[in-house]
Amino acid sequence: MTDVSKDHVGLSDTFASRRYFRKFESIMQHMLHVAGVMKAEGQLDDNEVEILTSYAVRLTHTFRALGLKYLLAGRETGRFFGSLTMDSRESGFPVAEEIMTMANDAQQAPGHLESMASVSALKDQMVQTILGDRKLPTKLQFSLSQRLYYEELVQGHLFWVQNDVHAQWMQNVSDGRRHFRLHWATYDSQVNLPVIYIMEVEDTGRIGLPKDPRRWPEVQAHLSAQALGGLKLLTIARGFDADFDDLHPKRLRRFHLGPMYSHAYTRQAGPLREVLADSRAPEGQDWALVWTEEELVSDRVIEERAGWFSTVEREGFALDPFAVQADLGATRQERAIILPQPVFQVLDEKQPSGFETVRKFVVNGSGRVLQY
Repeated sequence: MTDVSKDHVGLSDTFASRRYFRKFESIMQHMLHVAGVMKAEGQLDDNEVEILTSYAVRLTHTFRALGLKYLLAGRETGRFFGSLTMDSRESGFPVAEEIMTMANDAQQAPGHLESMASVSALKDQMVQTILGDRKLPTKLQFSLSQRLYYEELVQGHLFWVQNDVHAQWMQNVSDGRRHFRLHWATYDSQVNLPVIYIMEVEDTGRIGLPKDPRRWPEVQAHLSAQALGGLKLLTIARGFDADFDDLHPKRLRRFHLGPMYSHAYTRQAGPLREVLADSRAPEGQDWALVWTEEELVSDRVIEERAGWFSTVEREGFALDPFAVQADLGATRQERAIILPQPVFQVLDEKQPSGFETVRKFVVNGSGRVLQY
């Protein structure tokens, strides 16, 4: 068995750690622009853009919090606090254990803040240390960074390892049949990547799903337990369809955000590594983010007998017969990549195999996202 921990590295250099977090905050902002481009093309509606944007914002807040936690990584702070551990081989993202630890810190954050000096008091002490003692106030800087870290956790709206299922009413299809859109997300601990799910269901229950005290907790628990990157969409949808007779999954989508490739931080194999090396892009532009969208669509309804005198609806799902990957378990799969213009120019020149069908979103010098 391969020891994946060997691919986990700590960012112990102060400036390398700060550049890493700035890079991710910038990438998440570009992802918001990508969602806008996809909306303009008609691939996403307003509600879907809102959902994906909310998770991108959560990831931004998460990276900001981790950036504050490890702001003084590599500096002598008077206590050992470690450094951010990232997956340098598979994902380029922080390992899932970092998100788990942050969740534990969030539970204890109010207590930590009560016992810590205020931001203004810490800044005053820093000024006195600089002017009076003529020393760098490293320990005070560390205390301030931890204070700001806990304040960020208290504000909430962060991306956790498991982000609960939410429901949005879309319309009443007919009498006794409602259309809901469910969404949830996970930080997949197997590959250290954020994954977002969006499911459209028709509800024929007596009480609307989010207001049903019996079904709604069961649905949340069921979908959270099935949110595993290794499960095919077909497996997830069929299991849901079988367990809930009055909920009918019509469409299920899954977005894998990442891997993130960076010449300065990651060691992934494949053509992108060579492209990044040859691009010699300036600091902040030596990266590429890949993501994958999977979609499963119901194309028919099957009536099944349930007991002696009743029937239930079951969904029949359309599968892609021409999928490159055998038994994909989805109607379609699409890969995309977002990258700065200097990296795209090298990619366009080299034309490596496998990228012909990959959608390319390019960030130009002014920060505008264009599709090629």
